[in-house]
Amino acid sequence: MERLPLETQTLYAEFSERLLATQARRSLAQAPGCFTTKRVKGEHYIYFQYSDPGGQLRQAYVEKQSPALDRVVADFQQRRPEREEDAATFRRLSAQLRAGGALTTDIASARILKALADCGLFHLGGVLVGTHTFTVLGNVLGVRWGRAFLRTQDIDIAGSARFEVGLPETDADFPKVLDGLRMGFVPVPAFNLKRPSTSFTVRGQPARVDFLTPARRRDDESPVFISRFRVAAHPLPILGVCPGTVSDCRGCR
Repeated sequence: MERLPLETQTLYAEFSERLLATQARRSLAQAPGCFTTKRVKGEHYIYFQYSDPGGQLRQAYVEKQSPALDRVVADFQQRRPEREEDAATFRRLSAQLRAGGALTTDIASARILKALADCGLFHLGGVLVGTHTFTVLGNVLGVRWGRAFLRTQDIDIAGSARFEVGLPETDADFPKVLDGLRMGFVPVPAFNLKRPSTSFTVRGQPARVDFLTPARRRDDESPVFISRFRVAAHPLPILGVCPGTVSDCRGCR
């Protein structure tokens, strides 16, 4: 293990602070896409045009044109330069971090993680675990892991079956997001064919996504369906929280 240069550590701190500030003031203007108008039988209707993770152009219907909606569109266009400025700043900082030796991830994994973030999975309680987390931790701690750190392209996402936070009714359709990437993801069959798949992979490539959830019992191996993600997750005891205290803990039984 070696320390990252002080300049790189400082750059990463600035990168993180700017990212948090951008998320805090996130608005409709940050959405990737644009408004467009269609004329149908003499009436004007507003659509939002965007590209899905696979690059296909799509349009989502908003509503019939109105003065109120025109103000929303005008505000979106007025604040658009903020998004472009933020994007340029992050590209510059990312290039400087790579040059400074910061830990990075591969392009395929970054593309998958971005698609998961864009669909709202992490806002709904999804948590990144596994080797990709150590990439983030290394940059946070200002170190580069040694050769013992074997990084894979597996992406592990953990989430509990219940999410006890008041939010508007919404979900992150995980299988649909993977399909939209057009990378060829397919479910990995479970050993017990009666159980749903908890993993997705691309044939002939190392890309893989696994879903995990805290196990209720140590011997629990039955997949748990997480409705807000529309996917089943494999239970792991290590993700659970021990109810005991430090003084009386003797290990899980």
